[in-house]
Amino acid sequence: MAAEQDPEALAAARPLLTDLYQATMALGYWHAGRAREQAEFELFFRGCPFGGAFALAAGLRDCVRFLRAFRLQDADVQFLASVLPPDTDPAFFEHLRALDCSDVTVRALPEGSLAFPGVPLLQVCGPLLVVQLLETPLLCLVSYASLIATNASRLRLIAGPKKRLLEMGLRRAQGPDGGLTASTYSYLGGFDGSSNVLAGQLRGVPLAGTLAHSFITSFLGTEVPPDPGLLDTYSVQRSGLPNFLAVALALGELGYRAVGVRLDSGDLLQQAQEIRRVFRSISAQFQMPWLESVSIAVSNNIDEEELTRLAQEGSEVNVIGIGTNVVTCPRQPSLGCVYKLVSVGGQPRMKLTEDPEKQTLPGSKAAFRLLGADGSPLLDLLQLAEEAPPRAGQELRVWPRGAQGACRVRPAHVEPLLRLWVQQGQLCEPLPSLAESRAFAQLSLSRLSPEHKRLQQPAPYRVALSDKLQALVARLRAGESS
Repeated sequence: MAAEQDPEALAAARPLLTDLYQATMALGYWHAGRAREQAEFELFFRGCPFGGAFALAAGLRDCVRFLRAFRLQDADVQFLASVLPPDTDPAFFEHLRALDCSDVTVRALPEGSLAFPGVPLLQVCGPLLVVQLLETPLLCLVSYASLIATNASRLRLIAGPKKRLLEMGLRRAQGPDGGLTASTYSYLGGFDGSSNVLAGQLRGVPLAGTLAHSFITSFLGTEVPPDPGLLDTYSVQRSGLPNFLAVALALGELGYRAVGVRLDSGDLLQQAQEIRRVFRSISAQFQMPWLESVSIAVSNNIDEEELTRLAQEGSEVNVIGIGTNVVTCPRQPSLGCVYKLVSVGGQPRMKLTEDPEKQTLPGSKAAFRLLGADGSPLLDLLQLAEEAPPRAGQELRVWPRGAQGACRVRPAHVEPLLRLWVQQGQLCEPLPSLAESRAFAQLSLSRLSPEHKRLQQPAPYRVALSDKLQALVARLRAGESS
């Protein structure tokens, strides 16, 4: 596997990958003399995707790359000057030229972490003007990456640990950037590799591929392709399989072994079972035991339902290529992450609205995962940063979100969730490799209770507030209504 390249040289976004109103608000903060006022934002999602009960956090490595490289170039500032009001004070643009993220601090869930509604994926602190400008790029970098990783993890759960899953969706992806993101984070979510060569070069994703029908059809008459592994270009039984066996047996006599065959049309399950029966028969007839276990790869618009068929016991399929249904996330095309102000000038801020689901949680917060004796997560606890961390064995009164009242819980283990990754613009610890994050994601999923891991009608996972955070929310609500 290729190593990932230098992070600063691979910034996944540029400062002007943003919405115009971010620049307008920045101008407003500057005019009000509040550009350097300390503020904190939280990036989170409100509901789990795909009807499930969990998500996987992803995109942190791209956010760190972006923050470390963040600097408006002269051309960027000149363009902003052309779209903002013509009477804008030139001193504002001089302020923009000097901006970087040297005063920004980021806490975040490690990539591959289980994530749940309302629990911050990122906490971003720093000068108000700067951290406001970060909103759109960070949302863009985290939302799709986390959606892809979660989608891939669902497909891995269906496939089980033994099937090899390949992402083959570059030609169906939403543009080059979407294709690279999908290849990267489908691997993090549990796929074994990708056909995307650029993802291999830039991100270290393992590469794999087969061949196209055009390779088979380019040979005419009695010519036989050197590796006729794509069996269904014409007919599996009359053409593809006999040609493959002829070549495989001839090469076998010379000491070479065929790698595998691929199907991408028709009833994939039935054909794979028939092909395996032929392999076993020919293997015994010609005393070539390796032929019996030649890999069978399949593709053809495979979704969760078809994957369930292909993953069943006795399917005889070894490798499953998925394109459209992993990279486009057709069951839910957006995770719907938001980036909300929770503190400014050291004072908590809260969005109050008629829609309870859109109300935010105020103040600088810490987050903990409370675990049972078997290590499975019980609930995630949000509390004010000033509070003492919960302790294992300590009974706590907590307020589950969406419930009518408090409940008590006694965790056997407690895990802090948010780690300090960037402080005053400096990376605090090396980011895990993509392969390490992938392994962590699989470990995290293995600890989740089956009732929460079910893909259809799962039990909701609880996120709760501490007494002090609940009291702050109640106080701010009362102050707004009085």
